[in-house]
Amino acid sequence: MAESNRILVIHGPNLNLLGTREPEVYGRTTLAEIDADLAEMAKGRGVVLESLQSNHEGELIDRVQLAPSQERGILINPGGLTHTSVALRDALAGVGLPVVEVHLSNVHAREAFRHHSYVSGVAVGTVAGFGPLSYRLGLEALLAHLGL
Repeated sequence: MAESNRILVIHGPNLNLLGTREPEVYGRTTLAEIDADLAEMAKGRGVVLESLQSNHEGELIDRVQLAPSQERGILINPGGLTHTSVALRDALAGVGLPVVEVHLSNVHAREAFRHHSYVSGVAVGTVAGFGPLSYRLGLEALLAHLGL
């Protein structure tokens, strides 16, 4: 297990399109702006963030599996994989790190297929529906959980 104060931030499929993709649902804040905001927040707490966005499930799983040797926790917005990926859920469960799940939109107020999350069952908690603030709230919760 990593002893440093490092957190892995994972952004799943299509989150690279933030700022332009369905702004009425996801807002106009870009992924780069979210990452910069989180990095600044973490820096003020003596924490280093490693951020990864991928549209490829296997790449996300590979990175999750490396996390225990480098990070103390995972903040994740699995995007559409939230509702479909048992494999990502199993990877998160398998590494034994605390996980906080975040979503920009309130998935429970959307289509019925979005109401189920495979990730929530292995997460310390979930924050959803607050736009980019969901990430800040999720990071704050993860840091508190880790005592950082």
